[in-house]
Amino acid sequence: QVQLVESGGGSVQAGGSLRLSCAVSGVTYSTYCMGWFRQAPGKEREGVAAIDSARSTTYTDSVKGRFTISKDNAKNTLYLQMNSLKPEDTAMYYCAAHWRVGWGCLRDYDYNYWGQGTQVTVSS
Repeated sequence: QVQLVESGGGSVQAGGSLRLSCAVSGVTYSTYCMGWFRQAPGKEREGVAAIDSARSTTYTDSVKGRFTISKDNAKNTLYLQMNSLKPEDTAMYYCAAHWRVGWGCLRDYDYNYWGQGTQVTVSS
């Protein structure tokens, strides 16, 4: 069975950095898309960053220039490097994966496998 496990969340002051990791297990083939999503209390889930099988990346406007998504196919691990963090980045962060060729990569409804989430808290 497919499992995604996030790590690397925590508490940091504004301007600081964190790197999130997501390990994928239980699969033979590389993902078509992997993405990071976040959800703050009372708000809808938001696509943050995604990367496809060709390593094309997509970011939501609010994190462009600050966050970098990458993956290590050999380790089946997804990363999100978050720099210049702002209090507005505070949320539960989830990684997701799908193997649906041609489907989107930054739309939550495209994904069918999700991690449990890791909390990121940014204080001012």
